Amino acid sequence: MVLAMTAIRPPLIIVNFKAYPEALGDRAVEKARLAEDVAEEEGICIIVAPPLVDLALVAREVSIPVFAQHVDPVEPGRRTGHIPPEAVKAAGATGVMLNHAEKRLDYLDIKIAVDRCREVGLLSLVCCAKLRYCNMVVRLGPDMFAFEPPELIGTGRSVTSEKPESLKKAMTIAKRLRPEIIALCGAGVSCGKDVRDAIVLGAEGVLVGSIVRRDDFKAVLGEMARAALRAWEEKGF
Repeated sequence: MVLAMTAIRPPLIIVNFKAYPEALGDRAVEKARLAEDVAEEEGICIIVAPPLVDLALVAREVSIPVFAQHVDPVEPGRRTGHIPPEAVKAAGATGVMLNHAEKRLDYLDIKIAVDRCREVGLLSLVCCAKLRYCNMVVRLGPDMFAFEPPELIGTGRSVTSEKPESLKKAMTIAKRLRPEIIALCGAGVSCGKDVRDAIVLGAEGVLVGSIVRRDDFKAVLGEMARAALRAWEEKGF
């Protein structure tokens, strides 16, 4: 059973499984269960985003929120090969990730997809690659926003250390325009320190991916969760 939308609150961690072989099929379920364990043990919101073909399988097996990695800005019908929001909703998703650097959309398509997600009761997270586009993306009205410079994704060089000022500005822009939005960051975030620094710089959580490839996935995710909670408490929340 998927958690209610109200259970999604900062600080939070979104784990994007991408299409890594370590997180396909039964391995996607295994990683999702480990993420669920960490969420329960640490008392933090963790969201998993498995490959689309594994979405229903994962959603049936865990109680934490499950996001789709993408939807198309279309309605159901004669849409061979398309993924309407209704499809991922029926599969058990709580929300949708849009415009990731590895699955980009045109501006108008993002707007349509955000609106379609809202129509069917899905949360929307829109990724933004560049600081100059943050204003435009936030004004589209997604529930969540993630600043994620693509040149740092998967490098192990965190946005928190490589572009701290840009990250801080992106978070400020998002919260100033829409205080209710959940503002996140990603790209190279790979340890507890990166997560702590992200929250200190204004993020309300992080989007991570490559940690699903690690044999010590649960330990690393636990370290990130504890760092997020400590930083959140230090900020007085």
